[in-house]
Amino acid sequence: MSRDQIIFVAFLFVFAVINIYLFGSDSLSADWAGFGTFLAAGITLSLYSFLYKDNPLFKFAENLYVGVAAAYTLTQVWYTVLFPDVVEPLSGLDSQSMSNLWLIVPTLLGLFMLTQLSSATFSWLSRIAFAFVVGLGAGLSIPRTIAANLLAQLEPTMQPITPTWEGLNLLIILVGVVTVLVYFFYSVEHTGPVGVASKIGIWFLMISFGASFGYTIMARLSLLIGRVGFLLEDWLVLELPLF
Repeated sequence: MSRDQIIFVAFLFVFAVINIYLFGSDSLSADWAGFGTFLAAGITLSLYSFLYKDNPLFKFAENLYVGVAAAYTLTQVWYTVLFPDVVEPLSGLDSQSMSNLWLIVPTLLGLFMLTQLSSATFSWLSRIAFAFVVGLGAGLSIPRTIAANLLAQLEPTMQPITPTWEGLNLLIILVGVVTVLVYFFYSVEHTGPVGVASKIGIWFLMISFGASFGYTIMARLSLLIGRVGFLLEDWLVLELPLF
C-alpha cells in the first residue's frame, strides 16, 4: 500500500473508533440529531483533508456539497418564484386576469437561457436573454454604484477642513482621493510634484488593499473558528476553552 492509502485507511479507522466511543458513551445521542452531527463532522473533516492533498474523500464531500446546494436552490426557486409567480398566474388565465399575459415575456427569456445547453441551431436565442439581463443589471446597478461609491467618496472631500480630529480625517481623505486620482492619470509624466503625488497615491492604494485583504481573511477565519468549534463542542463534546 502507498503512503496515501495508509493515511486514508488510518483516518477512516480513527474516525470510526471515535464515533463508536461517542455513541457508546452517550456523548452523541443515537437518534437523527446524533447521526446528523456524526455526518456533518465527517464531511467537515473530509473537506479539511484537502489541506493534505486532493483525495477521494474531499472530492466526495465537494460534489455532495455542490449537489445539495444546487438541489436546495432549485427547490427554493420553484416554490418561491416559478410556481407562485409564473405557473399559477398563467395556468389560471380568464377574462378577469388577462393582464398576467405579460409574464410570458420573462418566461420566454428564461427558456431562452436554457437553449445555451442545446445545439448551435437554437443556442443563439440565449444571447437575447443574456443581453437583456446584462443590460437591465447594468442599468440598475450603475446609479446605485455611483451613489454609494463615487458620490459618497466625493462628499467628504467637499466639506470644510477644521483644526479638529474630524478635520484631520477629512484632510487625509482629501489627500488620498487626489493622490490616487493622480496615480491613475497617465496622460502626464509622473515626475516632479506629480511623481510625488502618485507615490503617495500608491501608499493609499496599498493600505486600502491590505485592509480589504485583512478583512477578507478575518471573515474566512470566523468561518474556520465556527467549524472548529462545532467539531470540538458538538461532535467531541468538549468544554471550551480547553485550558
